[in-house]
Amino acid sequence: MRFGKEFKKQMVPEWTEAYMDYNALQSILRKILKSRQLKTLTELELQQPTKGDIEDQVIHVSTSNQEAAGCIYKTEFLKKEEEGGDLEASFFQKLDEELNKVNAFYKDKVEEMIGEASLLNKQMNALIALRIKLQKKPNSDCVDETAISGTHNVDSSGDDDSDLELSSVPLEINDEAHTLNHIATQENDDDDEKDPMKILDRVKIKNTLESPVSTIKGVFKDSKEEELSFNKVEMKKVEERLRAAFIEFYQKLRLLKHYSYMNLEAFSRIMKKYEEITSRRRVSKSYMKIVDDSYLGSSDEVSDLLKRVEFTFLKHFSNSDRRKCIKELRPKQKRETHNITFFSGFFCGCSIALLVAVILKVKAQKLMDKKEGISYVVNIIPLYSLFAYIVLHMLTYATNVYFWKRYKVNYPFIFGFKQGTELEHREVFLLSNGLAVLSLASFLVNLHLDSGPNAPKYKTLTQLLLPLGLVAVILAILFCPFDIIYRSSRFFFNRCLFRCICAPLYKVRLPDFFLADHLTSQFQAIRSLELYICYYGLGEYSRRQSKCHNHGVYNVLYFILPVIPFWLRFLQCFRRLCEDKDKVNAFNGLKYISTIIAMVMRTMYELRNGRTTWLVLALICSAIAAMANTYWDIVVDWGLMRRKSKNPFLRDKLVLPHKSVYFGAMALNVILRVAWMQMVLEFSLQKHHKMAASTLIACLEIIRRGIWSFFRLENEHLNNVGKFRAFKSVPLPFNYYDSDDDDKDD
Repeated sequence: MRFGKEFKKQMVPEWTEAYMDYNALQSILRKILKSRQLKTLTELELQQPTKGDIEDQVIHVSTSNQEAAGCIYKTEFLKKEEEGGDLEASFFQKLDEELNKVNAFYKDKVEEMIGEASLLNKQMNALIALRIKLQKKPNSDCVDETAISGTHNVDSSGDDDSDLELSSVPLEINDEAHTLNHIATQENDDDDEKDPMKILDRVKIKNTLESPVSTIKGVFKDSKEEELSFNKVEMKKVEERLRAAFIEFYQKLRLLKHYSYMNLEAFSRIMKKYEEITSRRRVSKSYMKIVDDSYLGSSDEVSDLLKRVEFTFLKHFSNSDRRKCIKELRPKQKRETHNITFFSGFFCGCSIALLVAVILKVKAQKLMDKKEGISYVVNIIPLYSLFAYIVLHMLTYATNVYFWKRYKVNYPFIFGFKQGTELEHREVFLLSNGLAVLSLASFLVNLHLDSGPNAPKYKTLTQLLLPLGLVAVILAILFCPFDIIYRSSRFFFNRCLFRCICAPLYKVRLPDFFLADHLTSQFQAIRSLELYICYYGLGEYSRRQSKCHNHGVYNVLYFILPVIPFWLRFLQCFRRLCEDKDKVNAFNGLKYISTIIAMVMRTMYELRNGRTTWLVLALICSAIAAMANTYWDIVVDWGLMRRKSKNPFLRDKLVLPHKSVYFGAMALNVILRVAWMQMVLEFSLQKHHKMAASTLIACLEIIRRGIWSFFRLENEHLNNVGKFRAFKSVPLPFNYYDSDDDDKDD
């Protein structure tokens, strides 16, 4: 693979603009090559490089130190009078710009890492002090000695406290060994006792409001901090949060080191190409010496921090088990296997064959030509359409994953997937086709048993066990605790679903409201769930849909269940409004309230047998909700329709190369947003035609949601790129407080 492509492939997506512009420098070199090819052989001979010190004077690099930007490099090309000299001068000017840009970015990031290392060091001071405190407690609720100090032995009497060195923990760049006693003395010179436990007098536990209990406590308390309770449960929570912080910090350092390596390699490659084109053999060496002496090439802070983090994690979080330490700090990259591709194709072929078999079976039995057959189809299709909606949703997600990866949208980081556990598009495609095979096979068996001469014999099986059994199998797979069928992804989905259901008790993250938004597009699937409740919960599985509305419980659920996803999104907006104090969340919540009102009006119109008053109210509310949602999708979620942007009516930065795709997506979103209003209108259609129309509209809504998902994540990715945000923010467990506000860690 050519280095230019490999260089682009290896970039951190959020830092793309901070990397050296290799392609721009290559284009200048092509112009230089073209200009030199036009010269005659005689001219080339005259310009053969001379030996000695004269060639060393081709370039002169000067440096100047600026307080804000650091060291600035400026190269003067000394042979501008030669033909093509202006191009070479522009090459070195561009090269300097890229070196200064990369150097400044790298230095800023390293300084951020050093500051974060200092914070982590203070957090470890508090953790070790807490461990020693628990070790000294005489009760049974104490920690194991090996868990406290790793390879160090801490005597319960506390005589060896001074031997518990923080030199294994500190992340400062210097090599000075600080004991816990020394740190405590250094931070509080007036303390004559020099007691390391004084650290615990100046720390409190942060309440991050991440769980329902912490949220409820935060509502009734003015402070978001809690006093230390000195118990094993508290220490375990602190260790978990610090463990996550160290892992994330280590990943930051690895990305930063990789950034340095790739840019140094790019400078080396581009100078070699320059040397090949111009035959100036010593220029590359002299300029690369400047690059190697720059902060980018000479700084060792990142390597030192990596070693210190590894040692700290090994001793205090892995119990000196190096294999466990490396496994947590350096998770293995996922390897693509041919088995996934094979089984995806196999299940896809099987699902197509089963779909054809179902169609042929319906035609062979002439179900649509008989009144009883139509009634049968109308009753059974809604049960199995639930799986069709889920399969279609999974297929749209697989398509999105493919295009996100193709256009370098960093969806694993945005969703917060653990490294190496995210599903590729082939794996999602495999799961969707597997579910399609299960549901179509069950449907075909149901049709076969219901249409044969022995249909009464299998009545209980077809009416009770087949559809419900399929739901039970899917739920069993989804909540299976064993490490099969992508357990980490299933657990991630279950956690997000649980956090959605418990809104607003959990802090709202992007995966939470992203999933809740997708649930709002599955209103027809939720209606299918209502039928399962009617058939199997209310005992109507033998008579099916015709009797469901006779139950008051079913009518109540008919109102409530479809609006639950919208209500959950409203609660999430309320939670974010309380935390961020941003009015945008209030307007977003009102948008979901308008949709809830529209759905209630539509349901009332449906249950009131098409009264004109309810029709008018339903149309007005649906029109308002459709306009509000359409505006929000395009302007807020996608960030489009910016009049003053570089791309009129779009935005400044675009991922897709063709602008027409964005305009097409906006037009399609408007059309599909309006399409669901058709369900309000009362057309004189037969029952099975109405069912087909509602199924089609539900599928179009799922497709619209899939389109929305791509551009929503694209906009989120570009926001991260604009802020060079490539890392998660992990809350630290302790808050330090002193009499001086400057010593407080937020």
